Amino acid sequence: MDTNAAPPPSTPVATAALADAAVRLGIPVAVAPVSLSALLPGLPFHGPAAPVTHLGSVDVLLETIDDAAPGAVLVVDNGGRRDEACVGDLMLLEAALAGMAGAVIWGLHRDTAQLREIGLPLFSLGAHPFGPRRVPPAGTAMRSAFLDGVSVRPGDWIAADDDGVLVIGGDRHDELFAEARRIQSVEGAQAERMRAGTSLRAQLDFRRYRELQSADPTLTLRRYLAETGGAIET
Repeated sequence: MDTNAAPPPSTPVATAALADAAVRLGIPVAVAPVSLSALLPGLPFHGPAAPVTHLGSVDVLLETIDDAAPGAVLVVDNGGRRDEACVGDLMLLEAALAGMAGAVIWGLHRDTAQLREIGLPLFSLGAHPFGPRRVPPAGTAMRSAFLDGVSVRPGDWIAADDDGVLVIGGDRHDELFAEARRIQSVEGAQAERMRAGTSLRAQLDFRRYRELQSADPTLTLRRYLAETGGAIET
């Protein structure tokens, strides 16, 4: 897979729309643990994954940043440790200067005030004042990560917003993003009409759906919407 592929257009795509698109297209998409939270809410990001397993030293992080394409997402696996922070202001500033889109840390961060100033979107398990106090083993960087069992490898894509973090296989991400944008556009237009006073039931002709469903109990709302070009997933 081409880890240097250009990212999709920069218009934010909601993880909810991506999840709905995955269901419609039958594309497997993994969800990172909900225990990960955004340090800077309201800053969605997506891009090709630049994963690495943290071994207690920043050299592997610098190597990963050095090799990452602009727009990539730094994904650091520190085993979910709660006794140390594995990234701080210098690493996130370096990632920002390298043009990375964001970071996902299966572990803790520190230098919280400085990270807010840097402004690079970050998901982590929280903050801790201590960095690693263990002696790191010698060895080459492990260019893979696990987010509590969710595998992240080069070629995967990361999408994150206030709803959480998705890990998307790189082979069909273009198709997935295109469908998610279509869903997002349809639902956005529906929401605008609702704000203008037209109910969702009226837009979907829900009365007709109920009549058809009464005659055919196997008819689902999802199928009805697919046949009529509507969209609503929750």
